[in-house]
This record gives sequence, structure tokens and C-alpha cells, in this order.
Amino acid sequence: MAEPYERIALIGLGLIAGSMSLALRRAGYEGEITGHARSAETREIAREIGLVDRVCDSAAEAARDADLVVLCVPVGAMGSVAREIAPVLKPGATVSDVGSVKAAVFEAVAPHLPENVHFVPAHPMAGTEHSGPRSGFAELFDNRWCLIVPTEGTEAQAVERVAAFWRMLGANTEVMEVEHHDLLCAIVSHIPHLIAYTMVGVADDFRRVSEQEVIKFSAAGFRDFTRIAASDPTMWRDVFLNNKEATLEILGRFTEELFALQRAIRTGDGEQLFDYFSHTRSIRRGIIEAGQDTDAPDFGRAKPK
Repeated sequence: MAEPYERIALIGLGLIAGSMSLALRRAGYEGEITGHARSAETREIAREIGLVDRVCDSAAEAARDADLVVLCVPVGAMGSVAREIAPVLKPGATVSDVGSVKAAVFEAVAPHLPENVHFVPAHPMAGTEHSGPRSGFAELFDNRWCLIVPTEGTEAQAVERVAAFWRMLGANTEVMEVEHHDLLCAIVSHIPHLIAYTMVGVADDFRRVSEQEVIKFSAAGFRDFTRIAASDPTMWRDVFLNNKEATLEILGRFTEELFALQRAIRTGDGEQLFDYFSHTRSIRRGIIEAGQDTDAPDFGRAKPK
């Protein structure tokens, strides 16, 4: 098959990079995949399990002679990684990323890249609460969306090449402007995670119920909250620090909705509650019908042995 890129470098070897490597091999990719992780322990595990063809001890070594370099590190680290790899990038190479914030990525990465290198940021809307080199799996991107967010003036051919790469991994693709991307992700990803972390924190602070009882008697709703609240804290710290405006705007709207529901409960307005819950249930059903989730019972939860 015609390879989208002859050599691919993955900087950061966690869930996303690992799944990318496995999905590439599943698709029959025969080029070389290099990789680097900041942690020596992570690099050793990646070598042990054969996560990529060659694990390098520096980001620059992994990126040298690569046709595509994908930054799979937390948003806060992308600028320093871009600065490190810039001197070794080959002319005509493409640099991309998988960060869930884009305006901050533009500001951090673009100034370091040579003019003869294409910069095509991307964001796969897929993930789990797990992290690390052993967490990846080839099916992670199947039927999920990968948003391509190119810089102004980027060659259309370079954008389409990145999109074709993600389709090879099983994803659907759509090109999107940076401001719209960051606002959209604040709604569908960032605020839900913030609420999850907050709800778990509230339960922990609830002095009338011990931690043991919260764990022992947790029902499905609380288990769903704790699942995404188990996500990588470094990644989410960087997301919120680098997507402040969109996050605060959507958080304000959420607070307004919450106050309206609070008032309905206080005043006994059952009709408003019923109408609101009926509307939001229809949205949830739409997500399932779109193939972005399943209505199978206990989906994603560990089964007792």
C-alpha cells in the first residue's frame, strides 16, 4: 500500500501515541515508527512491549528524518518539545499534535518551526481514563472524530495528507477553525471533566459520609464521574490553564443552568424538571444513534469476577 508518510515520529508514548502505533500496524503500515518519552521508565516499557520500531532517548533523535512528527505530550510541554526538535526537522516534513486545546498550541509551537515545515494540528476526540505506554489499543479511534485545525496559509495538500493519515487509523475527520474548536471542546470534553473532578471532590469533603461509604455504596452515576475523574492530572491541568476563555464561558453557562434547576427543585416545579430531563435525554440518545457510544448496560465498567 502507499504509505501516507515513510517515517513517523511519536513524541510522548502514552494512550494516544500507543494507540496510533497499534492502529498503524493494524492498517498494514510498513514504514518506520520512532518514539520518545520524557520518562526513562516509560521508554523502557515501550521497548519491552515493542510499542514502536525504535525508542529514542531524545525527542530530537526521534524526529530526525521523520516525514510526520506528532506531539503527544501535555499542552504545556509542546513549546519546549517544538524548540528541541526544530533544528533536526527535514524540509517538507509535517508537524502535528493531538492536544485538546488549539489556540495555545499555535502560540507555543508555531514560532519554533522552520518555514519549510508544515504545521497541521489535529485533535482525536477519543480516549479513556487510562494512561501510559501499556494503555493503548488499535481500536481507540474507530468511528471517532479527529478534528484537523490547520494554521492560516497551510497548504491544502498537507492538510489532506494529515486527514488521510487519521482516516487510516479508523477515524472520521473534519477541518475546523481554532476558536470554534476550543469552544466546542470546552462543551463536550473540558467542562464534563471539570464537573467530574469537582463532584468527586465534593464527595470526599462530605464529612457526614466516610470515604469508605462513598466507595462502598457508589451507584452508577457516581461511578461514571469517578471514571473520567481518574484521567491524567497533568494533561487536564494544562488543558484548563491553556483554554481559560472558552472554559470560563461554558462554565458560566453551566452555572446558570444549574441555578435554574436549583430554583425548580426549591419551588417544586416538576414540569420544568421533567421537560428539561426529557430534552437532555433525547440528546444522549442522539449520541448513541450517531455511533459515538453504546447503550449496553455498565458500558466501560469493570465486571466482577
